[in-house]
Amino acid sequence: MNAAAAPPQPAPGSPRHLFWACSAIALQGFGGVLAVVQRELVDRRGWLTREQFVEDWAVAQTLPGPNVVNLALMLGDRHFGWRGAVAAVAGLLLFPLVLLLALALGFEGLAEVPAAQGALRGMAAVAAGLVAGTALKLVVALRGNVLGPVACALAMAVTFGAVALLRMPLAAALPLVALPTCLWAAWRLKGRR
Repeated sequence: MNAAAAPPQPAPGSPRHLFWACSAIALQGFGGVLAVVQRELVDRRGWLTREQFVEDWAVAQTLPGPNVVNLALMLGDRHFGWRGAVAAVAGLLLFPLVLLLALALGFEGLAEVPAAQGALRGMAAVAAGLVAGTALKLVVALRGNVLGPVACALAMAVTFGAVALLRMPLAAALPLVALPTCLWAAWRLKGRR
């Protein structure tokens, strides 16, 4: 099958459709949304391929602010301009804000209850597992990365070691890893020309 005959990639039908999709993402992403965003936008809706998701998520991480908000802004703007960007961000923030305010009011009297504290710790463990599972699914998209799989694995291992084992702040560890990997990528890209 040639590229011209390939079916077009699905896209949100309207800013309203994007608003509700982002609302669904936000309401599922308790404690972190990376796994939910990837499942919804790539696996379920097909609005992004895995490679597009990895590229857009990387850009979203470099911008100031929450990664998922940056991704929603890019996705909304890509399809509907400023109206799509507003719809996507409103979808991400409206219902969680209302829910958070309600939970804050209700949790005020339960904060010292051991069962409530245990439930919060359990939710944190689930969120960590979801992020790890998503990372494993997205490793496949790194096959075509200019760095190559060995350099990608080395960069991940060094970052993990610096942050988790040496207890370096992420803001200090990233430049140590980013500079050599950016130089390696530039050298590899120069060699492809």
